[in-house]
Amino acid sequence: MFEQTFKNIDDILHKDAGCTSELDYTEQSSWLLFLKYLDALEEDKATEAALDSKTFSFILDKPFRWGTWAAPKGRDGKLDHNKALTGDDLRDFVNQKLFPYLHGFKQKASGPDTIEYKVGEIFGEIKNRIQSGYNLREVIDLVDELRFKSQDEKHELSHLYEAKIKNMGNAGRNGGEYYTPRPLIRAIVQVVQPKIGQRIYDPAVGSAGFLCESFEFLKQKKGLTVTESQTLQKKTFYGKEKKSLAYVIGIMNMILHGIDAPNIIHTNTLAENLSDIQEKDRYDIVLANPPFGGKERAEVQQNFPIRTGETAYLFLQHFIKSLKAGGRAGIVIKNTFLSNNDNASMSLRKKLLEECNLHTVLDCPGGTFQGAGVKTVVLFFEKGAPTQKVWYYQLQPGRNMGKTNPLNDEDLSEFMALQKTLANSPKSWSVDIKAIDMASFDLSVKNPSGGEEVVLRTPEDILDEIAALDAESAEALATIRGLL
Repeated sequence: MFEQTFKNIDDILHKDAGCTSELDYTEQSSWLLFLKYLDALEEDKATEAALDSKTFSFILDKPFRWGTWAAPKGRDGKLDHNKALTGDDLRDFVNQKLFPYLHGFKQKASGPDTIEYKVGEIFGEIKNRIQSGYNLREVIDLVDELRFKSQDEKHELSHLYEAKIKNMGNAGRNGGEYYTPRPLIRAIVQVVQPKIGQRIYDPAVGSAGFLCESFEFLKQKKGLTVTESQTLQKKTFYGKEKKSLAYVIGIMNMILHGIDAPNIIHTNTLAENLSDIQEKDRYDIVLANPPFGGKERAEVQQNFPIRTGETAYLFLQHFIKSLKAGGRAGIVIKNTFLSNNDNASMSLRKKLLEECNLHTVLDCPGGTFQGAGVKTVVLFFEKGAPTQKVWYYQLQPGRNMGKTNPLNDEDLSEFMALQKTLANSPKSWSVDIKAIDMASFDLSVKNPSGGEEVVLRTPEDILDEIAALDAESAEALATIRGLL
C-alpha cells in the first residue's frame, strides 16, 4: 500500500510546475512526511501522558498541527472538507504562516539535539516548491494515509524512503553525494564492528546511510536493555551536513529508521579549524563517504595543515583528527588518492600511515556508485599506531556494474570472510610498510596475482581537476589584485 502511495505522490509532483526533478520530489515528500511523523509522535506522547494522569505540552500550537491545517477530521474520522484548506488558501497558509512559524523554533530550542531545533532548522532551509494549492492538497491527503504506529510500518516506510534517495542519487552526476550503496555500507559497518556505548560520527552525513545502517547493526544485539536503547537513541550517532536538502533527507531517514531526535547539525564541517578539535570532541568511530572534487576556497584550506582544494583530502584530515586514540574508521575515497604524486596527496598518505594503522584497503570496481563515474576504494584504519602492513582486497563481482546490475551483499561476502584474518587469495594480498616507497608513499592497488592495475582517469576526474586548477588560478589572481 505504502509503495503505491509514494508513487502517486511522485506522479502529482511531476505535474506541478514547481517540481522539476527527483530531488524536488524527495525534498517535498520529506517535509510533509516530517510533519506527519511529528504529529503521530506527539499524539502518542499525549496518549501516554493521559494514561499516567499527566499533562502533555505539545511542541506545535494547535493552528499549526497536522490535524488542524493539513487533515482536519470529522466525527466519522474522515477529512472534513469544510475545514480543510485547498487551492491558493492552502498554498498561502503554508508559505506565509506555517513555514515562518516553524522556522522560529530554532531560536526557542534549548539545544541542537532537540526535536524543536530540528524543526526550526529544517523549515529555515527548505521551502514549499509545490506551486498549485490543489496539487498540494492531493499530496497531503496521500501523506495522511501513511501510518508510523508500528515497527513494521516504520520499517516499510524506511525502505521506501531509501529507494527514493537511491533514485534521487541516480538522477545526477553527483548522485554519490546522496546515496552510498547500502551493501557497501553494511560491509563497512561489519568490518568496523561498532559497539553500544561508542560514539559514531559522519561529518559528511548526506542521507545518513552510515548512521542508519550502524543503528540497524547495533539494535540487533540480544537482550537490549532500556539503558542501551536510550544510549542508541541519544548518545551514539552524530553527523554534520553542509547542504540543506541532504540535511533534511538525513534527518528524515534517521527518524524513519527509528531514531527520534537525530544528532545531525547543519554546518560546513570544513569551516572548522582543525586545531580547535579537543579530546572531548573526538569519536570512537568515523564512517563516511566525503564529497569528491576540488572545490574548497583558500579560506577553508587555511583550517588544515595540508592545504588542498580537494574536498575529500580536507575531510580525511578532519577524520583523523576527530578520532580518539584507538578509534576506528571506514572511509570511501577516490582510488587516485592512493597514487597521486602531488604534494598534498603524498603528505596526506604519509600522515595516514604514520598516525594510523591502515590495515585494509577495499578496491571497488567502476560502477559501484550509480550515477557517478569515479572509481573508489574504502580505507579501514585505527588511530594511534603507525601502519605495519596493508591488506588489499580487489572486489571483482564478475560482471559490469550499473543501475540495472548494482552491487549486492553477496558480492561482498568473500571480502568480509577473508578480512577477518587478512588472508591472501587471488583477489587479496598484503604489503609490508617496508616495501612502500618512503618518498612518495605510493599505495597503488597492485595485485601480485593479476599484474599491476592501470588506473585510468575518468572524464569526471579530468573535469574536476580542470575546475580545481581554474579555481586556484582565480584565487591567485584575486590575491595579486588585492596586493596591487
